[in-house]
Amino acid sequence: MRELPAGTVTFLFTDIEGSTRLLHELGDAYADALAEHRRLLREAFARHGGVEVDTQGDAFFVAFARATDALAAAEDARRALAAGPIRVRMGLHTGEPQLTDEGYVGLDVHRAARISAAGHGGQILLSQTTHELLGSHADVRDLGTHRLKDLAAPEHLYQLGSDDFPLLRSLNLTNLPVQPSPLVGRKQELKVVLELLHRSRLLTLTGPGGGGKTRLAVQAAAEVTDEFSDGVWFVSLAALRDPDLVVPTIASTVDGGSELAEGLGDKRPLLVLDNCEQLLPGIAMKVAEVIEGTSATVLATSRERLAVTAEQEYAVPMLAPDEATALFTVRARQLSTSFEPDEHVAEIAQRLDGLPLAIELAAARVKVLRPEQILERLGSTDLLTASARDAPERQRTLRTTIGWSYELLAEDERRLFACLAVFPSSFELEAAERVCSVDLETLGSLVDKSLLRQTAGGRFFMLETIREYAAERLEESGEADALRLRHAEYSLSTCHICERRTGRRPSTPGDLDLAPVVHAWIRRRRRARSHKRSGFGSGR
Repeated sequence: MRELPAGTVTFLFTDIEGSTRLLHELGDAYADALAEHRRLLREAFARHGGVEVDTQGDAFFVAFARATDALAAAEDARRALAAGPIRVRMGLHTGEPQLTDEGYVGLDVHRAARISAAGHGGQILLSQTTHELLGSHADVRDLGTHRLKDLAAPEHLYQLGSDDFPLLRSLNLTNLPVQPSPLVGRKQELKVVLELLHRSRLLTLTGPGGGGKTRLAVQAAAEVTDEFSDGVWFVSLAALRDPDLVVPTIASTVDGGSELAEGLGDKRPLLVLDNCEQLLPGIAMKVAEVIEGTSATVLATSRERLAVTAEQEYAVPMLAPDEATALFTVRARQLSTSFEPDEHVAEIAQRLDGLPLAIELAAARVKVLRPEQILERLGSTDLLTASARDAPERQRTLRTTIGWSYELLAEDERRLFACLAVFPSSFELEAAERVCSVDLETLGSLVDKSLLRQTAGGRFFMLETIREYAAERLEESGEADALRLRHAEYSLSTCHICERRTGRRPSTPGDLDLAPVVHAWIRRRRRARSHKRSGFGSGR
């Protein structure tokens, strides 16, 4: 392969429009048509000095040292394909990318790919920088500014020639919030959400505060903007407390009116309803009315399901260990470009249970703390405080985010939430019933509200960051000592039952018999409680 051009480089991305449809139409002839398409494109690129950087499926990524050569190659390629069944969209962008041993690195590559993806078969799109370099060499049509997936700022785009094409596949018919950085990981989760969205009128993403529900919903919505010709609309409900305001708020967002059914008519938009939990249960009927009275599809985020008949729930999992480490690294490098992850970063991600918000808040400390020091300080949620001034108020600290969920609980749910912090790790239902006098309905409610999780084996557990918050509430309740004593007594009885069944006591991995230790602890706690009740040692 020829040497890749450096300095100011013009990228050309190509992609076939409707490749799946063509495969069905052409059948066995598709393979020959695809091979001919590749031959013609490669010849056109080579004639004008293009260097093939990469190919993925039926797409090409080519680099040119001069913008005029890239333009000529694109025109040549379009003419060569005109007689065949394949139509290719192309995008050109000029920048100064970083050239490494692995190839080009930087936002310019990403921008060029997104520009190409916004077009249609036979259409050639140019970025603002490419257009300025070409000057009078190109006959173009100004298409105005467009928001493209994953790009923070709008792009001013131009079309080569004056042919008519459908509206660009951009985010212009939407108010989706612009994301400051690309989504890290979540490929499998995004795939699942998109599949569910294609077969559900109402899809609710559930999970704890800071679990990445909104970010995943926005990304999924951006991926399907071209499938909803009537728009994709983001409606934040975080500030609402009255369910009766939900439908007027949606209507105002979509068309500025107050009557949703009248404003939508027979349109089929996608409505992204964010932060529904504080409006439950009242919002359930409102969303049901939207589903029944319009043709809209609803993608909702909530810490618990809406409990609507048409609803499909997807519980957003925590980040996988490698994705959690990658997220920490990406956010850390936003503050310190030279940051390199070490073994402590993976341990931080593990300690934080892969909770995206907690990981981002921890990464924000790299300007003053080494990963090892961050790890040492993870015992307190006070460490996890946002420095970004534009972060939502409820996400400024992890404590505030968890507190938001806690404040929405009923009194019996709050008591049980605090009580369950007595378990240092996962626990069985029987243990919760014996130690915390739990009832199934309240326990199930904490699971529904994403404050409690369940393993495949049926054991319950809290994410560590949530358990730390619950432990603080337990200490405030005045019941901590009594509950710890009951937990110890239950553990000891479990040891005795196990001994009777197996003939030996359970022991630690180091073969330290725990039963005498628990016995001694219980005796000390009982004496302390007895002295406290009698006033012994109090000076009375």
